[in-house]
Amino acid sequence: MRRSLLAVAIAGLMTLSWVAGGEAQVRKSTADLALINGTVYTMDDSRPKAQAVAVIGNRIAVVGVNEDVEPFIGPDTRVIDLEGQTLVPGLKESHGHLMGIGVAKMTVNLVGISGYDELIERVLAAAEGKEEGEWITGRGWHEEKWTDRSSLTVRGFMTHHKLSEAVPDIPVYVRRADGHAAFANARAMELMGIDGTTQSPDGGDIIKDADGNPTGILVDKAMGLVRVPGFTENQRRQALELGIQECLANGITMFDDAGVGVDGIDLYKEYAEQGKLDMRVYVMASNLHTMRALKKPWSHPDGFLTVRAVKMYGDGALGSRGAWLLEPYADDPGNSGFYTTPPDSIYEAARYGLEHGWQVCTHAIGDRGNRMMLDMYEKAMKEFPHVKDHRFRDEHTQILDEADIPRFARLGVIASMQGIHATSDLPWAPDRLGHARTVEGGYVWQKLLKEGVKIINGTDAPVEHVSPIASFYASVTRELPDGTPEGGMFGDQRMSRQEALRSYTLDAAYGSFHEDVLGSIEQGKLADFTALSKDIMTVPENEILDTEILYTIVDGKVRYERGRAAMP
Repeated sequence: MRRSLLAVAIAGLMTLSWVAGGEAQVRKSTADLALINGTVYTMDDSRPKAQAVAVIGNRIAVVGVNEDVEPFIGPDTRVIDLEGQTLVPGLKESHGHLMGIGVAKMTVNLVGISGYDELIERVLAAAEGKEEGEWITGRGWHEEKWTDRSSLTVRGFMTHHKLSEAVPDIPVYVRRADGHAAFANARAMELMGIDGTTQSPDGGDIIKDADGNPTGILVDKAMGLVRVPGFTENQRRQALELGIQECLANGITMFDDAGVGVDGIDLYKEYAEQGKLDMRVYVMASNLHTMRALKKPWSHPDGFLTVRAVKMYGDGALGSRGAWLLEPYADDPGNSGFYTTPPDSIYEAARYGLEHGWQVCTHAIGDRGNRMMLDMYEKAMKEFPHVKDHRFRDEHTQILDEADIPRFARLGVIASMQGIHATSDLPWAPDRLGHARTVEGGYVWQKLLKEGVKIINGTDAPVEHVSPIASFYASVTRELPDGTPEGGMFGDQRMSRQEALRSYTLDAAYGSFHEDVLGSIEQGKLADFTALSKDIMTVPENEILDTEILYTIVDGKVRYERGRAAMP
């Protein structure tokens, strides 16, 4: 009874005025949306769990039990009965490539193929109906996951000959799942002038056979030797819309887009102005030049688009052996990887960011790549000691030397890590690094957390599927989806379920300066929620992956509902 009286009192006050986040809201006491009978994980330490939530406009008005929300329910209130199912703050993808998700749906999908023969089959299917001058493009092959590895004959990769024989006249260019290597047929290399005399560029590698001829595998900066015709404007819009739809269907309410050029930012601005984004997007400009061209960070007034960060590339990827290591690869002793951006450019980006209010986010996977990134950040920070809340980020943070782990906390660097990468890389990472190095510094979530470092989670989609449920499962189990354990090598580094949920909600919001308005279910915050079919905080581990997204709610509106189209 006392709670009900309190709710009535709140309702009375709200009839006079509703103010939250510094902006006046609709002056009424009737909720636009009410969610009742739920298991609500708020991420608010003062009230960790609740049963019901009321929303007025785009803000959370009440968090409590059903009786607290009932006075706010009117004839026009949309009421969602959760029937005991789970509601969490809107889940945030902290590192992905939104357009890339859509593009992957529009080109040859090579995710999950069994081997080289299946790659050729899918390319041949795409070749039907192609006209002269058109290219075949795609993404998703990952040779380490192939069940048939007999074709991997040169430095762990296949050669182009079989593909070139099957498709001789149409240029083919298909990217590895991680986006740090690509495979081209003979026609594509011919058009681009790539032959045995072509030298690997700095920060890249043209894989060649024993006779010095290119195999078709291009790593990191060497991928830039191939210029594929770009998408049309309509295709770019289609890719964006497909990416947004996929994210909403997977419970994502906000997306950190890791590396967007000026044209992409302009497209986002157009969609934001038209109210068509449907989920929040936090943009990292694609490089130092783009950040300087934009000059100042920018946000759309409706809160759906923020351009405040820059994405730099410190090194390559572990799978394609481009991650920069302190010691050579265990399975490629002549190779220690390489930096893909000169360290001085990372330093210049950090200086510019500190001076002009930009957040700097640097891709760093290898232990040397991570050390270089920390060194360049620290060098710049010493010149701007008055800038305390920079929230610089390390994107991926996969392999660390133990000596560098405390530096993250000391420098205030956020570890933007993808839980799903640990288990995706599990079958082959020890071969790349050796057992000892994998145990010491591979995907060391707990070592970072114990130092006080904030970890934010994601999938790097389309490198991995954008599903936060899959990455949450990997974060708390360190097991493959079929239950295969990681063999005891680093199971002690798994997150607790509370830590994993924070990495997708409140800490994820902190990673983009949004923790005051997002990341927890509290009165006055923006009404972004994800409703789940299972209680991922309590169900047995083997049931987590069975969890489905029931509703994705952004800014107080249902943008996705299982079994139905997005609601207005």
